[in-house]
Amino acid sequence: MTGRPQVSIIMPLYNGGDYVLSSIESVRQQTFESWELIVVDDASVDQSRKIVSALSLVDTRIRMILLDKNGGPAVARNAGLDAAKGRFIAFLDCDDLWVPEKLARQLSAMVRKGEAISFTAMFRADEKLEKVVSRGVPPRVSYFDMLKTNYIGCSSAMYDSEVLGKVRAPLLRRRQDYGLWLLLLKKTQYAYGINEPLVIYRVRSGSVSSNKITTAFYTWRLYRRVEGLAFLFSLWCISNQLIRALIRNRMPSVAKKLGILYPVSEVA
Repeated sequence: MTGRPQVSIIMPLYNGGDYVLSSIESVRQQTFESWELIVVDDASVDQSRKIVSALSLVDTRIRMILLDKNGGPAVARNAGLDAAKGRFIAFLDCDDLWVPEKLARQLSAMVRKGEAISFTAMFRADEKLEKVVSRGVPPRVSYFDMLKTNYIGCSSAMYDSEVLGKVRAPLLRRRQDYGLWLLLLKKTQYAYGINEPLVIYRVRSGSVSSNKITTAFYTWRLYRRVEGLAFLFSLWCISNQLIRALIRNRMPSVAKKLGILYPVSEVA
């Protein structure tokens, strides 16, 4: 690749050998081609490094950073951010996929409308990419909206570093992406949703129900230690999170009426 890429894509990688090849190939199949992919290997012990190393020889837009010890996704994302050369910063988890028009559609919308942060609707699928369902997003969200629930899927997000600067994720083992969106929204009024499913979010077995308590713990820590929210307001925020999740998962028809669950727009 010659010249400065327009988009830097940051991918943390830890023992993702079963998925990373298909994830990277979804980047290589993008119709928009001015990108660099920075894969930050967080001390993997499987075949992940070999897979990425081989792909970097085939496509020079792919770079790999090797961390000596496992530091978690926030450390890996921040290392990728430090190395990023592009104006626009995008994120892709090593087990998720992009549809081929993802970058082109998202970047076009951001430039045309002068948006500093955007995110897209997603398909949710199981490990075998079966049982696919789509989940829409609102047209825009503010910092206050995001305190009530995280509308932004990590692999769908992109922001303009020339407008907002390079913003580092808080050093949490979980919910660090949520914390990053809150930090970014302190620098601009809204993040804008593109209600087209341009990302395939892979829900790995055991990753949802078994981690609810841990997720709530890190959300609470984010509110109190990172955002510095008062105890009662933090309690109100996390109650919103839990109630909205319950309604969204158990009563989808009610969730749509309340504006908690958004249908996906028809793709133009």
